[in-house]
Amino acid sequence: MAMLLMAVSLGIDAQTDTPRTAPAADSDSIFAITPDSVFLNATDIDIIDDIVNDTILTSPATLQSSPKEETRDWSSWRPDPQRAMWLALAFPGGGQIYNRKYWKLPLVYGGFMGCIYALTWNNMMYKDYAQAYLDIMDDDPGTASFNKFLHLGRQITPQNEERYKTIFKKRKDRFRRYRDMSFFVMLGIYAVSVIDAYVDAELSEFDISKDLSLRVAPGVISTHRSAHDNPLQASSLGLSCQLNF
Repeated sequence: MAMLLMAVSLGIDAQTDTPRTAPAADSDSIFAITPDSVFLNATDIDIIDDIVNDTILTSPATLQSSPKEETRDWSSWRPDPQRAMWLALAFPGGGQIYNRKYWKLPLVYGGFMGCIYALTWNNMMYKDYAQAYLDIMDDDPGTASFNKFLHLGRQITPQNEERYKTIFKKRKDRFRRYRDMSFFVMLGIYAVSVIDAYVDAELSEFDISKDLSLRVAPGVISTHRSAHDNPLQASSLGLSCQLNF
């Protein structure tokens, strides 16, 4: 900028291309610029523009400015199958979140919550019927937890005692089987979520053409069996199927 002020103060004449000397400085300003001193030709204007541009481009504020951070292009992003599998093993639904398949989360967590509810309910019923079966099998009249399973007005007598023992035993075994089945179903849902996360990430690189179509057209089917067969007699009409994918 100091060079710009110097060029303006010298006042290069546009007609004679002869630099004028700066007028004498007065007490109020360092350089006195008169109307006659400001005459620049096209070459001088280009030089001044280059000086100004170089000054702006090489200023400390421009040099210290940080470049713009690059953003990830999610349209071209592809998940890693190994990472998706380990995230699915770490916690249920982790692989689906990593693969950005959020619509599968209600299926995964809904299956887990249903299995947890079934396991808790069946375990509670198993404990109740197991205790009722133990109470009806002993000879202590003070242990009668089985009475809460009887209908209103019913009582256990020596005549029907054996029948109720069989009922309580069957129900105890049934709820225990349901409880164990609920646990194994929950493990199955966990395994399916892991496999789904891995396969989904693996198939993200699978190229499928946009032209997915099935074309059916009539065609001539050759039935040649030997070189001596007549081509006209060894051919028949049929349908040809062509699948594009």
